[in-house]
Amino acid sequence: MTDKTIRVATDVGGTFTDLVYFETDTATGRQTVRTAKSDTTPPNFEQGVLNVLAKADVDPADIAFFAHGTTVVINALTERKGARTALITTEGFRDVLEIARGNRPDFFNLQYVKPEPFVPRYLCREVPGRIAYTGAERSPLDLSGLPAILEDFRAEGVEAIAICLLHSYADPRHEEAVAAEIRRLWPEVSVVASHQITREWREYERASTAVLSAYVQPVASRYLGRLEDGLASKNFGGQLYVMQSNCGVDSLSATREIPITMVESGPASGFWGAAELGRIIGEPNVLALDIGGTTAKCSLIENGHVKIMTDYWIERDRTSSGYPIMVPVVDLVEIGNGGGSIAWVDDFGKLHVGPQSAGAKPGPAAYARGGTQATTTDANLALGRIDKDYFCGGTIQADMAAVDGALGALAQKLGLSPIEAARGIVRIANNNMINALKLVSLNRGHDPRDFTLVAFGGGGAMHAVALATELGMKKVVIPRGASVFSAWGMMMSDLRRDYFVTRLIEGGDGRTTALANLVGETRDRALRQFEAEGVLADNVKLVPFIKCRYQNQEHAVEVELPATFVDDAAIQSMIEHFHAAYEREYTYRLDAPVEIVGLHLVASAEVGKLEMIALPKTGATIEQAVKGRRDVDYALEGVHEAVIYDLEKLEPGMSFAGPAILEDPGTTVVIHPGNRVSIDAYDNTHIELGAK
Repeated sequence: MTDKTIRVATDVGGTFTDLVYFETDTATGRQTVRTAKSDTTPPNFEQGVLNVLAKADVDPADIAFFAHGTTVVINALTERKGARTALITTEGFRDVLEIARGNRPDFFNLQYVKPEPFVPRYLCREVPGRIAYTGAERSPLDLSGLPAILEDFRAEGVEAIAICLLHSYADPRHEEAVAAEIRRLWPEVSVVASHQITREWREYERASTAVLSAYVQPVASRYLGRLEDGLASKNFGGQLYVMQSNCGVDSLSATREIPITMVESGPASGFWGAAELGRIIGEPNVLALDIGGTTAKCSLIENGHVKIMTDYWIERDRTSSGYPIMVPVVDLVEIGNGGGSIAWVDDFGKLHVGPQSAGAKPGPAAYARGGTQATTTDANLALGRIDKDYFCGGTIQADMAAVDGALGALAQKLGLSPIEAARGIVRIANNNMINALKLVSLNRGHDPRDFTLVAFGGGGAMHAVALATELGMKKVVIPRGASVFSAWGMMMSDLRRDYFVTRLIEGGDGRTTALANLVGETRDRALRQFEAEGVLADNVKLVPFIKCRYQNQEHAVEVELPATFVDDAAIQSMIEHFHAAYEREYTYRLDAPVEIVGLHLVASAEVGKLEMIALPKTGATIEQAVKGRRDVDYALEGVHEAVIYDLEKLEPGMSFAGPAILEDPGTTVVIHPGNRVSIDAYDNTHIELGAK
């Protein structure tokens, strides 16, 4: 019998597939940590997972807990590589996808065209029957025309069918009947009904969600099946979980049914990891920033709480309204700025960075894979912020001739020197990321000076200090293993499901009873699902949030219910919290009745969650971690001689001042002049800004 417990997490990103390995000796409590990166391998993403396991010398047969996050769903959507999908809806609502929403981001563009639906109109069909918003049946369901509809779908090569019937959030019996009949008549086709994913109102958003889930289901199911088979071929016999967009993990079987729930699994795990890290180090208020090769993502964590919402859209920008996906997703802002973001000059001679990316292939010019356009990574190399002789941990010889050529061509267009162009790239990239951080903080009523910046991803540590300084923040924390921190966050996650239910409850004598019934019904549904998977009710934690609004308003604000037991005092406390939350977000409050729109119940259970253990000290000195010195261009503060430290040799209790550069195989931490650095008990890097 072994005394060791091995936990592994892998995160498939757009450029790299990351791995974190934790081995805990149950007898001594000692933890061994390994990290690894390998290239992502589209379209066979599972091969990249097997590759990174081999690179890290991990035998799948030894793994007890395996958590996995992937970009396969978002890639299938953005690259339009899903299944041929059809939609069945209520009679009279065939055009729900075509009508969409009247709002448009480019408001004054009279030539604006709505995004093309994922299902063309001729593959949208109707069935008679109707449920009212109360859940009562207004007219019976008629499935007599369904066989003919399915015959048409077969002839058109349909692979997946989405079902979204009117008011099925209130009562799903009609949707259940349609799904059952389709499976009886056509067992091979993939079927997704909207009530399986969400029980919230708004017809267009529910229809879009059902369609997009059906669109990716065959692709995701095949991928997860290949991953399961690939691990099984290596004798894996542990628990396999898939990271969800709600900061929790779920079982493989549940995820295969509705894979749309993992649309933002990678970012969610990183932000949950930031919240857990904040709990461990005593920093409950965190601005979390994840800078990868292609994008930068950020989220705000207040009092240790990661906000989860269902108002999530893909491909939404200044010229397109995008597509809604009504699933629980961590509240984040994402921009096209990362290490591989391409710098370019517009027709007016203005420099831009992103959103186009060099990706993994050809990658930045420095990778010597055929890339010819200057990227953020190339600029950081030219400025000495990244060591050209220790590029990617020394595994790649940086092609500085290609970097000089790419920056030279860009500089010529701008009438600048190559170094001035490199400084401009870094400054603009920083400015883009500052704007994103403001969107999740200042724009939502939060002062960033009240928060600590936790930065991770391959590029987070390189830009974090400059961003925090601009926002007036006092502290930056770079986690241990920052380049693979999203994978680390998966091992800190619980088995979690979010239940959203729409039910209008107005004020009056019956409000307490109505809300108590709603909470009780949803709680029982959650417990039944957990118990069906072998999780005892006593091990399930339930946290209810109530969606409230001022009477007759359109949108609601979510506030936590003080307890699962609902009485008049709990409702009064909830209303007081609503007024405060509403005022913080919208700058005012109303003397108006408050009505309840629905419930958000968070149900979670621990499934092998990792507990961090403080690291021992070896007695090494700070001088033993010094690799040398070199001139570094800080873009804003000019050129300074920086001390270069080996990040892997820094130990708890060590401290020093900037300017400095900290390096490990996956991370470069840029410490500006005037910063003070200390290493905590868990080997995280704390940077005090403005401290001498």
